[in-house]
Amino acid sequence: MDCLPRELVPEILSRLPIPSLVQSKSVCRAWRIFIQDQEFVEKHFKRMIDNDPSFILQIIGNPIQNQLYFGDFSSHPNGGKVMIIKKLTIPPLSNFHLVSSCNGLLCLRFTHPSFGLCIYNPFTRDYIELPKIITKNPASHHGSVLGFGLDPTTKKYKVVEVSYKGITCRTLPRSVAISSMRRPPLTAAYASSSIESEVYILTVGSPTWRNLGRFPFHFMWQKSQVLVHDKLHWIYYPDTINATDLIMSFDLANEQFNEVPRPDFISSDRRFRELVVLRGCLSAVSSDNEGLEIWVMKEYDVRQSWIKEFSIGTYVPRILQPNDQCESSNNSRFYLPKRSSRVLCQLRSGGILLEYRNKALVIYDPHCRIFHDLQVTFAGISTYFRIVVHVASLNWIETT
Repeated sequence: MDCLPRELVPEILSRLPIPSLVQSKSVCRAWRIFIQDQEFVEKHFKRMIDNDPSFILQIIGNPIQNQLYFGDFSSHPNGGKVMIIKKLTIPPLSNFHLVSSCNGLLCLRFTHPSFGLCIYNPFTRDYIELPKIITKNPASHHGSVLGFGLDPTTKKYKVVEVSYKGITCRTLPRSVAISSMRRPPLTAAYASSSIESEVYILTVGSPTWRNLGRFPFHFMWQKSQVLVHDKLHWIYYPDTINATDLIMSFDLANEQFNEVPRPDFISSDRRFRELVVLRGCLSAVSSDNEGLEIWVMKEYDVRQSWIKEFSIGTYVPRILQPNDQCESSNNSRFYLPKRSSRVLCQLRSGGILLEYRNKALVIYDPHCRIFHDLQVTFAGISTYFRIVVHVASLNWIETT
C-alpha cells in the first residue's frame, strides 16, 4: 500500500465490504484514524447503498433469541445465490427484539418488563440505551409502533413511538387488531369506533421524550420500518368501522404527519397489506389468493406516479413444502395463506427478495417469472428468524 498514490488508498478502502473494513482498522494506527473519519464513513456508506442490500437477522426462539446475524449476498459456485451468515457480537442486554435499521444503526427494544430501547452498531459495537417514556398513566397504553431515522436538517437521530389507548381486538378488524405489539384486554369499556393514539418523540442524546399530542388514527404494525425522503411511513386507519387503508407519513424534520396519496385504481377486493422501499421508492403491496401486486410511487407524493410494477403469483418454498413435494422448485400444488409472505427489497438484478413465514428467503425473477429458493444456513440452529434490510456502516451517534 505504501507504493500506491495516496489518493488511491481511500478509493480502495471505500469499496471494501464492512467486515473487511473493520479488519483493516487493525493494520496500523494511520488506517484506523482514517477509517474512523466521518467524511470517509459517509463516503463508504454511499457506496454500500448502491450495492445489493445486506440484512440483519435475529433467530426466533429460546434459548438463542438474543443473537444477531449479518447476512450478505455472495456468488454461489453453482451459479445461484447464497446468503452468507456471520454471527455478530451483541450488546450487553438481557432480552431484546430487533426493531429497525437506519444508516447502519439498529434500534433494539428490550422485552418484558422494561420495554426500553437501545441504538446499536453491530460492527463498531457502540450502543446507547435510550431514556424511558414517562407517562401519567402508562397502564392505559395497550400497544405501539416505532420509527427511527435521521433529521436531515439537524443531522440528529430521532425515535418516534405511537402508543394506542382505548382500543380492543373485538372492535378492530383483524388486520388492525393483529398490528398491536401487546393486545389490550377485551372489555366492553372500549366498545367504540374511535381510535386514539399518543405520539412521543426523542432526539437521541436528549434526556427526555417530548409528547407531540394525541391523534385520531391507528397505524398498522409493520415488521420493517419504511423510511423514504426522510419521512417514516405507515398504513393507517382513521376509525374502527371504516378500516380503509390509507398511507400516513411523519416528517422527521418538522415533526408533522401528512397523508400520502394512495393509488385509487386498486380493485375493490384488494387491500394494502404492507409498505416497502424498492430502490428508493415508496411501494405498497396488496394481495389476494392469486398472489401479490406491488405498486411503486415513481415520483414521491404524486398520486399519478403510482404504477403497478410487479405481479407475483403464489409459491411455496421448498423448505415449507411436504417432504414428498420438494423435488419441484416451482411446485404450485400447495399454497400458503396470503399473509405468509413479505416483500423485503429489490436487488440490482431486478429480482424481488421475499420472505416466507420467518423461515425461507426466495428471489423472484420478474422477467422469467421464476422463483429461486435462497440458501440460508445457520450452523446447527433453527432457521426461524426476523430479518430487516440493513446497509452496514461504521456510522455512530455523537451524543455530546
